Amino acid sequence: MAGQAVGNYTIGRPLVGGLVCGIILGNIPLGIACGVAMQLVYIALVTPGGTVSADVRAISYIGIPLAMVAISARGLNPLGSSAADLAKSVGTLVGTVGTVLYYAVATMNLVWQSFGWKDVQKGKLDRLYAVNFGWPWISHALFSFLPTMFLTYYGATAVTVLRNALPMDGIAMKTLFTVGGMLPCVGIAILLRQIVNRPTDFIPFLVGFTLAASLHLNLVSVTIISLLFAVIMYEIEMNTGSTGTGSGSSQAQTASNSGSDDDDEEDI
Repeated sequence: MAGQAVGNYTIGRPLVGGLVCGIILGNIPLGIACGVAMQLVYIALVTPGGTVSADVRAISYIGIPLAMVAISARGLNPLGSSAADLAKSVGTLVGTVGTVLYYAVATMNLVWQSFGWKDVQKGKLDRLYAVNFGWPWISHALFSFLPTMFLTYYGATAVTVLRNALPMDGIAMKTLFTVGGMLPCVGIAILLRQIVNRPTDFIPFLVGFTLAASLHLNLVSVTIISLLFAVIMYEIEMNTGSTGTGSGSSQAQTASNSGSDDDDEEDI
């Protein structure tokens, strides 16, 4: 609810969520240990254009409390491998449930966006503040806060019951994921509008997709290759600019010398 930068990519990360849950439950070392174990699994997880494979917010604030209770109940060492494996398995379980809740929030937010388009057409731009900062709180309250509270309160049993009540091949889930699957197209289009200024700008974009699809690279490998391409393009542009500047200086110097010769001839 604090936006993408602060909410999703900072407070919503398991490493930060582990500290918060540890403070609330009175066991900071255990909370941080669970957060570290889950963060390692989802350390490279991003949501480009709304594409979500697992909701780390649910992993942080549903999975970590459940993992802490399970580890404490079984008397496991918080820093041991068994506790880390248990935390990872719980995080994977609730991550799928969190994805459903994420798409539910995004789908309900489309209703508020329709309100916003009507306000724009009517020229009532002052109402857009409610569309951006007001109405989405209802979506998060219904599909983020309440499910998190009940799932945490009733434990892992509630998570299992929810998954069984909403099977992945059911009409409700298929409809939800179909609508949610179209949302990334809008996000990618927005990104392209920001980075593409001419048709040749599509080349690096398509090369990245080709490398990822053909070589089956993960996000870390793709990032390193992208960095190499960025350095090469930067060096080429810098060398081209310096060469152009140098040739321009030479031309200016030549013109200056020829001008001085003409002045000398006129004096003679």
